[in-house]
Amino acid sequence: MMNFRQRMGWIGVGLYLLASAAAFYYVFEINETYNKLALEHIQQHPKEPQGGTTWTHSLKVRLLSLPFWLWTIIFLIPYLQMFLFLYSCTRADPKTVGYCIIPICLAVICNRHQTFVKASNQISRLQLIDT
Repeated sequence: MMNFRQRMGWIGVGLYLLASAAAFYYVFEINETYNKLALEHIQQHPKEPQGGTTWTHSLKVRLLSLPFWLWTIIFLIPYLQMFLFLYSCTRADPKTVGYCIIPICLAVICNRHQTFVKASNQISRLQLIDT
């Protein structure tokens, strides 16, 4: 039997995936519309403006010149982190919620490593006495 947290986790996962699909469709639909409008604009006005560029234009140019893999990483890591957190809420054991989030995972791994080093140092301090 699922408890309330698990049910809300599954609802959150479903809504998150639905919102992701809607956003994905919206972005590419807008992109197609934007391309059509940009082509119409260029055909009507073939000359470039001779004035200086604004800081927003130069920022857009620099951001759009970043490689595709970098944009993928920038958007994919937070997206997957949120999805994995919602998915971890569907588990029966509440202690495992959030372990798949990178900062928490790193903290747990570092804490385990420090505990292991501390325990091994304590064991090495003990001297075995042969009788």
